[in-house]
Amino acid sequence: MTVLSVTELVGYLREVVERESALADVFVEGEVSNSYRSTAGHLYFTLKDTNAAIKCVFFRRGKSAHSIADGDHVVVHGRLSVYEARGELQIVADLIEPAGLGALQLQFELLKARLEAEGLFDPSRKRPLPAFPRRIALVTSPSGAVLHDIYTIIAQRYPLVELVLAPCQVQGDAAPAQIAEAIARVNARDDIDLIIVARGGGSAEDLWCFNDERVARAIFSSRIPVVSAVGHETDFTIADYVADLRAPTPSAAAMLCVPDITELQAQLESCRATLVGEMTNRLAEAAAELRFLRHRLDRAAPDLNRLRQQVDDLGRRLGDSARAMLQLHAAHLAGIRQRLETLSPAQTLARGYAVVENATRHAVVRRATAIEAGDTLRILFVDGTVRATANAIELKSEGYHDE
Repeated sequence: MTVLSVTELVGYLREVVERESALADVFVEGEVSNSYRSTAGHLYFTLKDTNAAIKCVFFRRGKSAHSIADGDHVVVHGRLSVYEARGELQIVADLIEPAGLGALQLQFELLKARLEAEGLFDPSRKRPLPAFPRRIALVTSPSGAVLHDIYTIIAQRYPLVELVLAPCQVQGDAAPAQIAEAIARVNARDDIDLIIVARGGGSAEDLWCFNDERVARAIFSSRIPVVSAVGHETDFTIADYVADLRAPTPSAAAMLCVPDITELQAQLESCRATLVGEMTNRLAEAAAELRFLRHRLDRAAPDLNRLRQQVDDLGRRLGDSARAMLQLHAAHLAGIRQRLETLSPAQTLARGYAVVENATRHAVVRRATAIEAGDTLRILFVDGTVRATANAIELKSEGYHDE
């Protein structure tokens, strides 16, 4: 027989309880009693009904949307454990909600808290919507009124965009997988700018597929911005928290995702008028500047007429100088010519002189001593030539000098 200590027995019981998976995720409904909060912020209370009671502890790190007081009727979610110091079975709670919310709301809160802790709702990852989308994918039912409403509104506001339907169920057990698959299928295309996940109003059970973790993660993984438009304005789903933008209704989503072409046309007209006014002012300023520059250019330009007159005067003066110089040179040449003519042999002969040549040596005889008796002489006159023979030579007395 094995004898256990109390510690061993209670410790064994705690291990058995905590190993049981069915006890690790339980929802328990009951009335709160003996509640108190420790100085550390931990909450201790008893959950009871008419036939039983169990201790509960809610550590401060847990989350709850409501404070509790004795007498409250609540649903607690948590795991079973054993507090060994007192050997008490207890629920280590991580969520406490009023009992009226029901199990679905508790699941919603649990999933919401978990996904938020993972960062799926982080505002910093929300992406802006494209200002002028070319193609928008609609993840919704092909037979619902939502599809018609979105088509109608977008056709009126911005007919330039193309709508691509990614059909799927939006209610029932098969809906979460189909919605997630539709989002993934749209992401496989490279021509989609925006996704609208839409469904019309309904009960919480009708909209429950948009609280499914598969839908949440498909939206989170989408490389294309996602707009959630599920139910009415008061309906919030997990898809709304994960999406880049939550639209209060599908019709509102249609208005938020595309610009109003009428407003765009008005803006374009305003821009055109502003541009025309600005260009008119610029052209007027440029024309004034051009006139000013032309005036300065005219003032700075040379007086061509005056220059032409100066050129004419200079030409005339140059001509006069040239003619005077030619006349001077002509007179000088005439004087030289006259002197040359005066000194020429012909003029000398014309004045009555004669030139004597030795006919044998063909040389001019300059002195009488150059002639010998019997020499044949050739005497040149102005009007002819005479041949003669030297017979007698008579020289002048001493004292004669040749010049």
